[in-house]
Amino acid sequence: MSFGRDHPFEFFLANSASPFARKQWLTEKEEWDDKEDDFCRIRLKDIFPLGRKRLCYLFDFGDNWTFEIRKQRKVEEAETGVEYPRVVKTIGPNPEQYPNYED
Repeated sequence: MSFGRDHPFEFFLANSASPFARKQWLTEKEEWDDKEDDFCRIRLKDIFPLGRKRLCYLFDFGDNWTFEIRKQRKVEEAETGVEYPRVVKTIGPNPEQYPNYED
């Protein structure tokens, strides 16, 4: 998305990416540094499979940018020199973090 990291963010599990969905947070820590440490330690292989839940990324608690993260179904050989995990597909254009609303 190319957003700056100038706002707090969270990862959560839910039945949908709706802002009204009941969320299961991936960390219960209160302090931001502790949360960020948890996010660096949690591995996707420890979260998936999710069953009926969806993995979501919430960025900027004021604007509530919410994105669903999906796992690719097929397993491929790791490519040398490629950093994993990586984005393999996006749907739609990247949103603009600070759109200019002046018209």
